[in-house]
Amino acid sequence: MHPVSFALPLLFTSTLVLSVAIPTSSQAEFYDPRAQGGAMLDNAGSGGGEPLNVIISGQSTPSVLTNSGFLGYAGALGFAIECFGLHMGDPQQANLGDGHGWVNQSVELRQDYGSAPLGTCWESIWGGNHLRVYRQDGNLANSGALFLAVSKEENVINHHTISPNGYNIGRDLLVQRAIGKTSFNGVRYTTTMRRIDGLMAPGSQGCVAPGFFLGGFAAI
Repeated sequence: MHPVSFALPLLFTSTLVLSVAIPTSSQAEFYDPRAQGGAMLDNAGSGGGEPLNVIISGQSTPSVLTNSGFLGYAGALGFAIECFGLHMGDPQQANLGDGHGWVNQSVELRQDYGSAPLGTCWESIWGGNHLRVYRQDGNLANSGALFLAVSKEENVINHHTISPNGYNIGRDLLVQRAIGKTSFNGVRYTTTMRRIDGLMAPGSQGCVAPGFFLGGFAAI
């Protein structure tokens, strides 16, 4: 069976911009959540939130934007389902300004350290990169784009707190893995990036980890 190739544009809020050869499409890449009362920080349930610092464009290959398709793409970037599918703690919520209001994350994925079945268990112990996924698909802003909250976290001894500069580091690590050509289970992906400024203010106001600086720009 011949491998399948996908072209995937990514948008990164508060960091660099990735771009995959973008297919011709009248579909919007994404809609600014703030235009309809949404936010570029999710709700971590403790008086603050985490930045939605990566956006996978709604102009990406459609199958990549599905639940199963994104899991395959994430696998190419070194992420997998949490250890034995178990999740500790409550899910976080985001309001993407699409009419759905505040909704739970679709999935949370962790760095797999090169071994999808067991690597995410190691991440739970040692720490590493992880991400939460939210889909913009309500009737007020139906782009189909995926908004990701990506961050690098500490090990279990340090209670999985966000690493110093962990939002920027987590985002940048994902971007570095994504740019160019990657593959997973016989599927090939080509990803490019471009930078978008102004989606969130630089600084740490509203973040669940105060004092952690966010670059105030996005990547597509």
